[in-house]
Amino acid sequence: MIIFIYGEDTFRSRQKLSEIIEEYKKKSKSGLSLKSFDGQELDFQSLKEEIRQASMFEENKLLILRNPISNQKLKEDILEAAKELLSSKDVFLFYQEGQIRKNDKLLSLIKKQGKVQEFSPLDGQSLRSWYKKEFGRYRAEISTEALNRLVEFVGDDLWRASLEVQKLFNFKKGKRIDREDVELLVKPKLETDIFKTIDAIAKKDKKTALTLIHKHLEKGDHPLYLLTMINYQFRNLLLVKDLIEKREPYSAILRKSQLHPFVVRKSLAQARSFSLPELKKIYQKIFQADLSIKTGKTEAKAALDILIVSF
Repeated sequence: MIIFIYGEDTFRSRQKLSEIIEEYKKKSKSGLSLKSFDGQELDFQSLKEEIRQASMFEENKLLILRNPISNQKLKEDILEAAKELLSSKDVFLFYQEGQIRKNDKLLSLIKKQGKVQEFSPLDGQSLRSWYKKEFGRYRAEISTEALNRLVEFVGDDLWRASLEVQKLFNFKKGKRIDREDVELLVKPKLETDIFKTIDAIAKKDKKTALTLIHKHLEKGDHPLYLLTMINYQFRNLLLVKDLIEKREPYSAILRKSQLHPFVVRKSLAQARSFSLPELKKIYQKIFQADLSIKTGKTEAKAALDILIVSF
C-alpha cells in the first residue's frame, strides 16, 4: 500500500506524518521495521533491497520516503515498480513538502490505487477554527477581538502560530487572553506587508509603497530593519527568477532555493513583474542605500524614501 502526503502547509502535513508513525509504533512489536529515507538522495536499488529483506519479526514494514518527487530518476523507477509496491503488504509512505502538479503521473496513479492527502494553507474560517482548536488544547480562553488580532498578525504560518498560542497561554496563566495581550506579546508579520510593498513596487505604485513603509516607521520599526526585509525579499526574487529563467519546475525551485513554500509561492507571482536585469539593478540600489545609511551619508528614513522613489 502507498500513502502520499503532501502540501505547502508543512505544519499539518508533518503532524499527520507523526500520527501515522505513532500508530505504527503502537502496532509494531519491535519498532525495527520502520525505516525512513531521504528521497532526494535515495537510489531505487537501495529501496528494492530494503523491500526484499524479510522482517525478522514477521511484521509489515513502514517505509517512509521524504520528498520522492524531487528525485526524477527515483520517481521514474517507482512508477515502473508501482504495481509491486501497491500490492505489497508493507506500507510505503511518501511525504513531499510543497505543491505538486495536478497532472503528475505518480500522484495521479496513487490517487487511483493508494491513499492521498493534500495539506493546503488554511484561510478564512478554517484558519480561525485551527487557532481555536489550538487554544482548546491548552484549555485557554481568548476573546474574539484577541483572536482576530492574532490571526491578522500571524496569518497561516502555523509553525509560528503554535508558538504564539503557547506564549500567550503561559503569559496569562489560565486567565482570558485579550486583544491587549496579543498586541503586547505578538509582533505583526512584517513579511506580509513587505510582500504588499513589493507588489506596489511591481505595479509602479510608489505612493502605496511609501505609505506602507511609513506605517511601519510610525509603529516604531527601525529603518534598517525595514531595509533588511526589503533586501531579503528582493534577494529571494532574484534567486527564484534565476531558477525560473532556467526553466526549473516548482519542486526544484522549492528544493534549490530552500525557502518556505509560502515565500516561494509569493515570489513566483511577483517575479513575473520583473526581468532578471531589473531585479539585479534594484538589488544594487538596495545595497547602495544600506551603504549610504551605514556610512552616514544619508539619514535612514530619507534613504528609504529615496530608494522607494528610485524603483
